[in-house]
Amino acid sequence: MTDRIDERELDRLESASPEGLASADILAFFEQHGVKFGEATLRKYVQLGLLPRSVRVGRKGKHRGSQGMYPATVVRQVVRIKEMMADDLTIEQIQREFLFVRGEVEELERLLAKIFEALGASAKEQREAGAGRAVAGDLAGARALARQLVDKIEDIEKRLTSRTRAVTRSASG
Repeated sequence: MTDRIDERELDRLESASPEGLASADILAFFEQHGVKFGEATLRKYVQLGLLPRSVRVGRKGKHRGSQGMYPATVVRQVVRIKEMMADDLTIEQIQREFLFVRGEVEELERLLAKIFEALGASAKEQREAGAGRAVAGDLAGARALARQLVDKIEDIEKRLTSRTRAVTRSASG
């Protein structure tokens, strides 16, 4: 399973879908890659807290309703969950040991993106008014620090994940 979807493929999907993915898009992605993953499993993982809940987003056009959109990173999370299950970890172990901060980190990334978008728009208005060059530099610095923070948290999570996996493998072997 893990050799069928590489990191570059996941990166491409995430960058091509900043607005998120509908459940049908997620299921189609896995089907294209020959990975067994269905709607019922998606719902189960959400209910168990392994994946974030979808956010309702209105569709353009009159009387088109809304659609549930998942962050594009949900595909990467499913891949990770499947890898862990292939390593004989139970859902309970996965919940307890690995994904305890994943949803919060993704929420932090979304919140930071909103903040920087708002600050960027305000800084742009100030630059157009002839001021704000220093603010733009500070904003760029803050973005870099935010990225470093998220990267550091993800690195810690990965190290904890690999360490616990190693312990679990040696205990079961």
